[in-house]
Amino acid sequence: MKLKPLIPLVGLSALLAGCSSESTDNDKLQVVTTYSILEDMARVVGGEHVEVHSMVKIGANPHEYDPLPTDVRKMADADVVFYNGLNLEAGGSWFNKLRSSTNKDDKDAPVYELSQGVTPQYLTSKGKEQETDPHAWLDLQNGIQYVENVKDGLIKEDPEHKADYEKNASSYIQELETLDTRAKERFARIPEEQRHLITSEGAFKYFSDAYDFKADYIWEINSDNQGTPDQVRRVVDLIKQQEIPVLFVETSVDRRSMETVSRETGVPIGGTLYTDSLGAEGKDGSTYLTMMEANFDTIEQQLK
Repeated sequence: MKLKPLIPLVGLSALLAGCSSESTDNDKLQVVTTYSILEDMARVVGGEHVEVHSMVKIGANPHEYDPLPTDVRKMADADVVFYNGLNLEAGGSWFNKLRSSTNKDDKDAPVYELSQGVTPQYLTSKGKEQETDPHAWLDLQNGIQYVENVKDGLIKEDPEHKADYEKNASSYIQELETLDTRAKERFARIPEEQRHLITSEGAFKYFSDAYDFKADYIWEINSDNQGTPDQVRRVVDLIKQQEIPVLFVETSVDRRSMETVSRETGVPIGGTLYTDSLGAEGKDGSTYLTMMEANFDTIEQQLK
């Protein structure tokens, strides 16, 4: 899903100069994130001291995005900007163009890559072996590193509220650690030969290493052409060879390719997983903590 741009990135200086800023709470730190999972982390750690705007909306694809005028204004006025890195926001280099257009590309700009400190994994598709896989947050230990980086960024830009940011981050990390420990205990009870995920996008490399799974997919990353005949044929053959009992589809992708795989193999789609986006407000998975918990529940229920 791609949102249509209301104005091209070229020539945004005119927009920035000619429009007044939207109303904001000037007592709060103005934070911009590239997508909803980072938005939630920033809200939890920042608490009452921050106002957070996510550019990519819930359910949309952060790999490929066309910033809207609201995003441009928010980015220009932001006190802090958080992005994932690891090649996530690289489709058409939309984030780098936006940084340049809003004067946020200087080395001293308050822009923070939240995957700093994570050990990267790499794509395996031919010709892409040097490109990093961006989905590090699907390992909760990496998510904890993201939270540490959010805390450090907020403290640097707003040292007055350092104690609150540290307290919020500490409580949050404790919750994530507890969930991580519980997930490993639960998955260890699933026979090893059953711990095999088949998804649309190959987003579960970090997850699989952390929780001792095998992972396969139709396409490797959402910036690829998705669900080509060759990709579908490959995964159909693999499912039949491995006698895979259940398939999964993600909330932020088109289901039709996986539905085709299901028809051709006779294997049901057993559950829906969160990868690149939170769930809608009020639904399961509407926070980073609950999206990971929902994924763990779905995978355990379908594979045990």
